[in-house]
Amino acid sequence: MPSIQLQQLTKLYGNLEVLHGIDLEMQDAEFTVLVGPSGCGKSTTLRMIAGLETVSSGEIFVDGKPISHLEPKDRDLAMVFQDYALYPHMNVAKNMSFALRLQKRPKKEINKKISEVAEMLGLTDYLHRKPAELSGGQRQRVAMGRALTRDSSTFLFDEPLSNLDAKLRTQMRAELAMMRKRVHKNMIYVTHDQIEAMTLADRIVVMSGGYIQQQGTPEHLFKHPINKFVAGFLGTPPMNFLKADISRQADRTVLAGPGFSLQCDNQATAKLANFSGSQVDLGIRPSDLIFDPAADSAESLQLHVELSEYIGAQSVLICDCAGEKIMVELKSDTPIALGEQLKFRINMADVHLFDPASEHALV
Repeated sequence: MPSIQLQQLTKLYGNLEVLHGIDLEMQDAEFTVLVGPSGCGKSTTLRMIAGLETVSSGEIFVDGKPISHLEPKDRDLAMVFQDYALYPHMNVAKNMSFALRLQKRPKKEINKKISEVAEMLGLTDYLHRKPAELSGGQRQRVAMGRALTRDSSTFLFDEPLSNLDAKLRTQMRAELAMMRKRVHKNMIYVTHDQIEAMTLADRIVVMSGGYIQQQGTPEHLFKHPINKFVAGFLGTPPMNFLKADISRQADRTVLAGPGFSLQCDNQATAKLANFSGSQVDLGIRPSDLIFDPAADSAESLQLHVELSEYIGAQSVLICDCAGEKIMVELKSDTPIALGEQLKFRINMADVHLFDPASEHALV
Protein backbone atom coordinates (compact mmCIF):
# COMPACT_ATOMS: atom_id res chain seq x y z
CA MET A 1 0.00 0.00 0.00
CA PRO A 2 1.25 3.52 -0.72
CA SER A 3 2.10 6.19 1.82
CA ILE A 4 0.30 9.53 1.48
CA GLN A 5 1.99 12.81 2.28
CA LEU A 6 0.55 16.31 2.51
CA GLN A 7 3.17 19.01 2.20
CA GLN A 8 2.41 22.62 3.15
CA LEU A 9 -1.18 22.17 1.94
CA THR A 10 -3.28 25.34 1.94
CA LYS A 11 -6.80 26.13 0.80
CA LEU A 12 -8.27 29.53 0.05
CA TYR A 13 -11.83 30.52 -0.78
CA GLY A 14 -11.33 33.96 -2.24
CA ASN A 15 -9.21 35.80 0.34
CA LEU A 16 -10.22 33.47 3.16
CA GLU A 17 -7.58 30.88 4.04
CA VAL A 18 -9.20 27.84 5.67
CA LEU A 19 -6.19 25.49 5.71
CA HIS A 20 -2.81 26.85 6.79
CA GLY A 21 0.15 24.84 5.53
CA ILE A 22 -0.86 21.31 6.56
CA ASP A 23 2.03 18.82 6.84
CA LEU A 24 0.96 15.22 7.36
CA GLU A 25 2.15 11.76 6.38
CA MET A 26 -0.06 8.65 6.47
CA GLN A 27 1.71 5.31 6.49
CA ASP A 28 0.94 2.07 4.65
CA ALA A 29 -2.28 0.29 5.76
CA GLU A 30 -2.85 2.85 8.51
CA PHE A 31 -6.28 3.93 9.76
CA THR A 32 -5.91 7.69 10.17
CA VAL A 33 -8.74 9.73 11.67
CA LEU A 34 -8.99 13.50 11.14
CA VAL A 35 -11.06 14.84 14.03
CA GLY A 36 -12.10 18.28 15.17
CA PRO A 37 -15.08 20.62 15.52
CA SER A 38 -17.18 21.81 12.58
CA GLY A 39 -15.24 24.22 10.36
CA CYS A 40 -11.78 23.04 11.43
CA GLY A 41 -10.77 21.98 7.88
CA LYS A 42 -10.89 18.19 8.20
CA SER A 43 -13.45 17.55 5.41
CA THR A 44 -11.72 20.10 3.17
CA THR A 45 -8.45 18.22 3.67
CA LEU A 46 -10.10 14.91 2.76
CA ARG A 47 -11.79 16.38 -0.34
CA MET A 48 -8.45 17.79 -1.50
CA ILE A 49 -6.89 14.34 -1.19
CA ALA A 50 -9.81 12.94 -3.20
CA GLY A 51 -9.47 15.64 -5.85
CA LEU A 52 -12.93 17.09 -5.17
CA GLU A 53 -11.36 20.38 -4.02
CA THR A 54 -8.46 22.11 -5.75
CA VAL A 55 -5.20 22.70 -3.90
CA SER A 56 -4.44 26.41 -3.44
CA SER A 57 -0.77 25.74 -2.68
CA GLY A 58 1.35 22.87 -1.47
CA GLU A 59 1.29 19.31 -2.76
CA ILE A 60 -0.19 15.86 -2.16
CA PHE A 61 2.15 12.90 -2.73
CA VAL A 62 1.32 9.20 -3.05
CA ASP A 63 4.45 7.06 -2.76
CA GLY A 64 6.50 10.18 -3.47
CA LYS A 65 4.62 11.05 -6.67
CA PRO A 66 2.64 14.34 -6.84
CA ILE A 67 -1.06 13.79 -7.56
CA SER A 68 -2.63 17.24 -7.05
CA HIS A 69 -2.89 17.72 -10.82
CA LEU A 70 -4.68 14.39 -11.37
CA GLU A 71 -8.43 13.97 -11.84
CA PRO A 72 -10.23 12.11 -9.02
CA LYS A 73 -10.68 9.01 -11.21
CA ASP A 74 -6.92 8.77 -11.72
CA ARG A 75 -5.93 8.84 -8.03
CA ASP A 76 -6.73 5.21 -7.13
CA LEU A 77 -8.98 6.34 -4.26
CA ALA A 78 -12.47 5.28 -3.19
CA MET A 79 -14.69 7.56 -1.11
CA VAL A 80 -17.65 6.96 1.20
CA PHE A 81 -19.81 10.05 1.63
CA GLN A 82 -21.89 11.26 4.56
CA ASP A 83 -25.17 11.05 2.61
CA TYR A 84 -24.55 7.58 1.05
CA ALA A 85 -24.90 8.95 -2.55
CA LEU A 86 -26.56 5.75 -3.83
CA TYR A 87 -28.39 5.53 -7.14
CA PRO A 88 -32.08 5.14 -6.16
CA HIS A 89 -33.08 3.30 -9.37
CA MET A 90 -30.37 0.64 -8.98
CA ASN A 91 -30.47 -2.31 -6.63
CA VAL A 92 -27.70 -3.02 -4.12
CA ALA A 93 -25.70 -5.24 -6.48
CA LYS A 94 -25.75 -2.65 -9.28
CA ASN A 95 -24.85 0.18 -6.90
CA MET A 96 -21.89 -1.81 -5.59
CA SER A 97 -20.70 -2.85 -9.05
CA PHE A 98 -21.15 0.54 -10.74
CA ALA A 99 -17.45 1.45 -10.94
CA LEU A 100 -16.50 -2.06 -12.09
CA ARG A 101 -19.10 -1.95 -14.88
CA LEU A 102 -17.79 1.44 -16.00
CA GLN A 103 -14.34 -0.15 -16.24
CA LYS A 104 -15.90 -2.94 -18.35
CA ARG A 105 -14.59 -5.66 -16.08
CA PRO A 106 -15.62 -9.25 -16.93
CA LYS A 107 -19.05 -10.19 -15.56
CA LYS A 108 -17.62 -13.21 -13.72
CA GLU A 109 -15.04 -11.01 -11.97
CA ILE A 110 -17.74 -8.46 -11.01
CA ASN A 111 -20.05 -11.11 -9.57
CA LYS A 112 -17.23 -12.67 -7.56
CA LYS A 113 -16.21 -9.30 -6.09
CA ILE A 114 -19.81 -8.35 -5.24
CA SER A 115 -20.31 -11.72 -3.54
CA GLU A 116 -17.13 -11.35 -1.43
CA VAL A 117 -17.86 -7.79 -0.31
CA ALA A 118 -21.56 -8.46 0.34
CA GLU A 119 -20.66 -11.40 2.60
CA MET A 120 -18.14 -9.26 4.47
CA LEU A 121 -20.70 -6.51 5.09
CA GLY A 122 -23.73 -8.74 5.75
CA LEU A 123 -25.51 -7.65 2.55
CA THR A 124 -25.90 -10.98 0.77
CA ASP A 125 -29.68 -11.11 1.40
CA TYR A 126 -30.21 -7.53 0.19
CA LEU A 127 -28.47 -7.55 -3.21
CA HIS A 128 -31.74 -7.28 -5.15
CA ARG A 129 -33.25 -4.52 -3.02
CA LYS A 130 -33.20 -0.83 -3.91
CA PRO A 131 -31.94 1.84 -1.47
CA ALA A 132 -35.48 2.93 -0.50
CA GLU A 133 -36.09 -0.59 0.86
CA LEU A 134 -33.07 -0.44 3.20
CA SER A 135 -32.46 1.03 6.65
CA GLY A 136 -29.94 3.83 7.18
CA GLY A 137 -27.32 1.39 8.44
CA GLN A 138 -27.83 -0.92 5.48
CA ARG A 139 -27.51 1.99 3.04
CA GLN A 140 -24.25 3.00 4.65
CA ARG A 141 -22.96 -0.56 4.32
CA VAL A 142 -23.87 -0.46 0.61
CA ALA A 143 -21.92 2.80 0.24
CA MET A 144 -18.94 1.15 1.93
CA GLY A 145 -19.38 -1.92 -0.27
CA ARG A 146 -19.32 0.22 -3.41
CA ALA A 147 -15.98 1.65 -2.29
CA LEU A 148 -14.56 -1.77 -1.34
CA THR A 149 -15.43 -3.39 -4.67
CA ARG A 150 -13.20 -0.90 -6.44
CA ASP A 151 -10.18 -2.46 -4.71
CA SER A 152 -8.47 0.93 -4.49
CA SER A 153 -5.28 1.46 -2.52
CA THR A 154 -6.88 4.04 -0.22
CA PHE A 155 -10.38 4.50 1.21
CA LEU A 156 -11.68 7.90 2.26
CA PHE A 157 -14.59 8.25 4.70
CA ASP A 158 -16.30 11.64 5.13
CA GLU A 159 -18.32 11.46 8.39
CA PRO A 160 -20.07 8.26 7.21
CA LEU A 161 -21.97 7.64 10.47
CA SER A 162 -23.20 11.15 11.26
CA ASN A 163 -26.68 10.60 9.74
CA LEU A 164 -27.35 7.49 11.84
CA ASP A 165 -29.03 7.34 15.24
CA ALA A 166 -26.97 6.61 18.36
CA LYS A 167 -27.62 2.85 18.41
CA LEU A 168 -26.84 2.42 14.71
CA ARG A 169 -23.68 4.54 15.05
CA THR A 170 -22.42 2.22 17.77
CA GLN A 171 -23.24 -0.85 15.67
CA MET A 172 -21.67 0.56 12.50
CA ARG A 173 -18.58 1.66 14.43
CA ALA A 174 -18.07 -1.94 15.53
CA GLU A 175 -18.61 -3.20 11.98
CA LEU A 176 -16.08 -0.69 10.65
CA ALA A 177 -13.55 -1.83 13.24
CA MET A 178 -14.01 -5.47 12.19
CA MET A 179 -13.93 -4.60 8.49
CA ARG A 180 -10.62 -2.76 8.74
CA LYS A 181 -8.98 -5.87 10.23
CA ARG A 182 -9.88 -7.78 7.07
CA VAL A 183 -9.12 -5.00 4.59
CA HIS A 184 -5.46 -4.10 4.86
CA LYS A 185 -5.63 -0.79 3.02
CA ASN A 186 -4.98 2.85 3.81
CA MET A 187 -8.06 4.39 5.40
CA ILE A 188 -8.53 8.10 6.07
CA TYR A 189 -11.60 8.88 8.13
CA VAL A 190 -13.12 12.27 8.97
CA THR A 191 -15.37 12.78 11.99
CA HIS A 192 -16.31 15.38 14.60
CA ASP A 193 -17.08 12.54 17.06
CA GLN A 194 -14.07 11.94 19.29
CA ILE A 195 -15.45 8.55 20.41
CA GLU A 196 -15.30 7.35 16.79
CA ALA A 197 -11.76 8.70 16.57
CA MET A 198 -10.62 7.03 19.79
CA THR A 199 -12.14 3.63 19.00
CA LEU A 200 -11.22 3.32 15.30
CA ALA A 201 -7.90 5.07 14.74
CA ASP A 202 -4.35 3.81 14.59
CA ARG A 203 -3.48 7.49 14.59
CA ILE A 204 -5.59 10.53 15.37
CA VAL A 205 -4.97 13.94 13.80
CA VAL A 206 -6.68 16.64 15.87
CA MET A 207 -7.50 19.78 13.87
CA SER A 208 -8.75 23.22 14.86
CA GLY A 209 -8.98 26.47 12.91
CA GLY A 210 -7.31 25.00 9.81
CA TYR A 211 -4.23 23.80 11.74
CA ILE A 212 -3.12 20.40 12.99
CA GLN A 213 -2.99 20.68 16.76
CA GLN A 214 -1.52 17.25 17.52
CA GLN A 215 -1.27 13.77 16.04
CA GLY A 216 -0.50 10.38 17.55
CA THR A 217 -2.07 7.22 18.89
CA PRO A 218 -5.37 7.58 20.79
CA GLU A 219 -3.67 6.62 24.05
CA HIS A 220 -0.81 9.08 23.62
CA LEU A 221 -3.12 12.00 22.81
CA PHE A 222 -5.41 11.18 25.73
CA LYS A 223 -2.57 10.88 28.26
CA HIS A 224 -0.21 13.53 26.84
CA PRO A 225 -2.23 16.34 25.19
CA ILE A 226 0.06 18.99 23.77
CA ASN A 227 -2.30 21.87 24.51
CA LYS A 228 -5.54 22.80 26.24
CA PHE A 229 -7.64 22.37 23.10
CA VAL A 230 -6.60 18.73 22.58
CA ALA A 231 -7.01 18.03 26.30
CA GLY A 232 -10.54 19.41 26.31
CA PHE A 233 -11.60 17.88 22.99
CA LEU A 234 -10.58 14.25 23.63
CA GLY A 235 -12.34 12.49 26.47
CA THR A 236 -15.97 12.09 27.55
CA PRO A 237 -16.96 13.80 29.78
CA PRO A 238 -14.44 16.54 28.87
CA MET A 239 -11.53 17.59 31.05
CA ASN A 240 -12.15 20.11 33.86
CA PHE A 241 -10.07 23.29 33.99
CA LEU A 242 -9.34 25.45 37.05
CA LYS A 243 -7.15 28.53 37.45
CA ALA A 244 -4.32 27.90 39.90
CA ASP A 245 -1.26 29.71 41.27
CA ILE A 246 2.03 27.84 41.72
CA SER A 247 3.96 28.51 44.91
CA ARG A 248 6.54 26.85 47.16
CA GLN A 249 5.62 25.89 50.70
CA ALA A 250 8.45 24.29 52.68
CA ASP A 251 9.81 21.57 50.37
CA ARG A 252 6.67 21.14 48.30
CA THR A 253 5.05 22.88 45.32
CA VAL A 254 1.44 23.93 45.88
CA LEU A 255 -1.28 24.57 43.32
CA ALA A 256 -3.83 26.93 44.88
CA GLY A 257 -7.01 28.56 43.61
CA PRO A 258 -10.45 29.57 44.87
CA GLY A 259 -11.66 26.75 47.10
CA PHE A 260 -8.59 24.48 46.89
CA SER A 261 -4.91 24.11 47.77
CA LEU A 262 -3.19 21.00 46.40
CA GLN A 263 0.28 19.71 47.26
CA CYS A 264 2.31 18.20 44.41
CA ASP A 265 4.32 15.03 44.84
CA ASN A 266 8.12 15.08 44.67
CA GLN A 267 8.22 14.32 40.94
CA ALA A 268 5.83 17.15 40.05
CA THR A 269 7.61 19.48 42.49
CA ALA A 270 10.86 18.93 40.60
CA LYS A 271 9.17 19.53 37.22
CA LEU A 272 7.49 22.73 38.38
CA ALA A 273 10.53 24.24 40.08
CA ASN A 274 10.89 26.88 37.35
CA PHE A 275 7.22 27.89 37.39
CA SER A 276 6.90 29.08 40.99
CA GLY A 277 4.96 32.34 41.14
CA SER A 278 3.15 31.63 37.88
CA GLN A 279 -0.52 31.07 37.19
CA VAL A 280 -1.56 27.93 35.31
CA ASP A 281 -4.68 26.22 34.02
CA LEU A 282 -5.06 23.00 35.99
CA GLY A 283 -6.66 20.16 34.00
CA ILE A 284 -8.34 17.24 35.76
CA ARG A 285 -10.27 14.50 33.98
CA PRO A 286 -13.66 13.61 35.52
CA SER A 287 -12.53 9.99 35.97
CA ASP A 288 -9.51 11.13 38.00
CA LEU A 289 -11.67 12.59 40.79
CA ILE A 290 -12.25 9.82 43.36
CA PHE A 291 -14.96 10.15 46.01
CA ASP A 292 -13.13 9.85 49.36
CA PRO A 293 -14.67 11.42 52.52
CA ALA A 294 -11.44 10.74 54.42
CA ALA A 295 -9.14 12.33 51.85
CA ASP A 296 -6.47 14.77 52.98
CA SER A 297 -7.50 18.30 51.99
CA ALA A 298 -4.03 18.79 50.45
CA GLU A 299 -4.85 16.06 47.87
CA SER A 300 -8.54 16.67 47.26
CA LEU A 301 -11.19 19.08 46.01
CA GLN A 302 -14.22 19.90 48.12
CA LEU A 303 -17.18 20.08 45.73
CA HIS A 304 -20.84 20.98 46.08
CA VAL A 305 -22.93 18.44 44.15
CA GLU A 306 -25.56 20.24 42.04
CA LEU A 307 -26.72 17.65 39.52
CA SER A 308 -26.35 13.94 38.81
CA GLU A 309 -26.71 12.55 35.28
CA TYR A 310 -27.49 8.82 35.40
CA ILE A 311 -26.13 6.97 32.35
CA GLY A 312 -26.37 3.35 33.56
CA ALA A 313 -23.39 1.85 35.34
CA GLN A 314 -21.81 5.31 35.53
CA SER A 315 -23.12 8.69 36.63
CA VAL A 316 -21.73 12.14 35.87
CA LEU A 317 -21.93 14.69 38.68
CA ILE A 318 -22.05 18.39 37.94
CA CYS A 319 -20.43 20.11 40.91
CA ASP A 320 -19.46 23.59 42.01
CA CYS A 321 -15.97 24.59 43.15
CA ALA A 322 -15.99 28.25 44.24
CA GLY A 323 -18.10 29.24 41.23
CA GLU A 324 -16.45 26.91 38.71
CA LYS A 325 -18.38 23.94 37.27
CA ILE A 326 -16.60 20.60 37.74
CA MET A 327 -17.66 17.25 36.26
CA VAL A 328 -17.03 13.98 38.11
CA GLU A 329 -17.45 10.48 36.68
CA LEU A 330 -18.18 7.69 39.15
CA LYS A 331 -20.14 4.47 39.64
CA SER A 332 -23.89 5.02 39.80
CA ASP A 333 -24.25 3.10 43.09
CA THR A 334 -21.95 5.53 44.94
CA PRO A 335 -24.00 6.89 47.88
CA ILE A 336 -24.12 10.58 46.96
CA ALA A 337 -27.03 13.00 47.36
CA LEU A 338 -27.61 16.32 45.63
CA GLY A 339 -26.71 19.40 47.66
CA GLU A 340 -23.94 17.66 49.58
CA GLN A 341 -20.46 19.11 50.06
CA LEU A 342 -18.06 16.23 49.38
CA LYS A 343 -14.34 15.52 49.08
CA PHE A 344 -12.90 14.07 45.90
CA ARG A 345 -9.31 12.86 46.01
CA ILE A 346 -7.01 13.64 43.07
CA ASN A 347 -4.11 11.58 41.88
CA MET A 348 -1.72 14.48 41.34
CA ALA A 349 0.40 12.40 38.96
CA ASP A 350 -2.49 12.44 36.47
CA VAL A 351 -3.28 16.18 36.42
CA HIS A 352 -2.32 18.39 33.48
CA LEU A 353 -0.97 21.94 33.60
CA PHE A 354 -1.27 24.49 30.80
CA ASP A 355 0.11 27.96 30.25
CA PRO A 356 -2.88 30.38 30.37
CA ALA A 357 -1.47 32.57 27.59
CA SER A 358 -0.29 30.02 25.00
CA GLU A 359 -2.48 27.14 26.29
CA HIS A 360 0.49 24.79 25.74
CA ALA A 361 1.10 21.96 28.18
CA LEU A 362 3.75 22.72 30.81
CA VAL A 363 4.52 19.22 32.12
